[in-house]
Amino acid sequence: MIHIKNLKFGYNRKSLVLDGIDLSLGAGAITGLLGKNGVGKTTLLKLIAGALRPDGGEVSVLGHSPEKRSVDFLSQIYLLPEEMPEMHLTIDKYMSIHAPFYPRFSEDEFRGFLAELEITDTSVSMSKLSMGNRKKVFIAFALATNARLILMDEPTNGLDIHSKSVLRKLLRTKADEDRLIIISTHQVRDLQNILDAVVILDNTKVLLNADTYAITQRLFFGIADGSENPDDVLYSAPSVAGTQIVRVNGKGEESDVDVELLFNAAFNAKQKITELFNK
Repeated sequence: MIHIKNLKFGYNRKSLVLDGIDLSLGAGAITGLLGKNGVGKTTLLKLIAGALRPDGGEVSVLGHSPEKRSVDFLSQIYLLPEEMPEMHLTIDKYMSIHAPFYPRFSEDEFRGFLAELEITDTSVSMSKLSMGNRKKVFIAFALATNARLILMDEPTNGLDIHSKSVLRKLLRTKADEDRLIIISTHQVRDLQNILDAVVILDNTKVLLNADTYAITQRLFFGIADGSENPDDVLYSAPSVAGTQIVRVNGKGEESDVDVELLFNAAFNAKQKITELFNK
């Protein structure tokens, strides 16, 4: 679905935000895109969506060159930005204007998603909604497009606890073999239980790109019991239950991915992570 080779991009000639990115992502997954502030997550999403032109390299998405912004390509993707624009349109009017661009858009789903997110009055101007409620409208619209590629930039920012729970449920209902959902986020605790794969960006490069099965095959997440080989421990942190660790999974033990611990382990032991996931 997405094939990127040697991608380069910078907002000026002196400094590249992304330099030599290689990345392949297939359909059938909800993928978390992680990285420190300023590492280029939003930039990468915009390049995938065709909102920015690369300075070098190759980007193929759904068999298209995104920068050409063909109608067929744009009708199959939806980019949800972090900041929601203040539109002086009612929710109904926004839908009537934008839905025709998406051949698989479902009005019934849109209204159903809005109801689950507790948006009941679709005749209200979106300029009068709070940032959180405005974000709910765009989330509902994004999912109702039934686009094959949905890109979300910090979708949980501005949402209350209940709305985050609803979002997780809605995302799961939209995960299928023909669709890829990429979520750029710093709020990993909000979404970690629904992620099928993780991509971590670091210093213009891809540090990690793996599905959760591969991650748990190579790494173990748990509480230290004192029997660990120190050379195998990639990261540790104190907790109420004891010392949480990420270590090399040399015995095929089962554990659940803790995305926050994974993120910290990736930056604490970059060389080891590279060795483990680039064999």
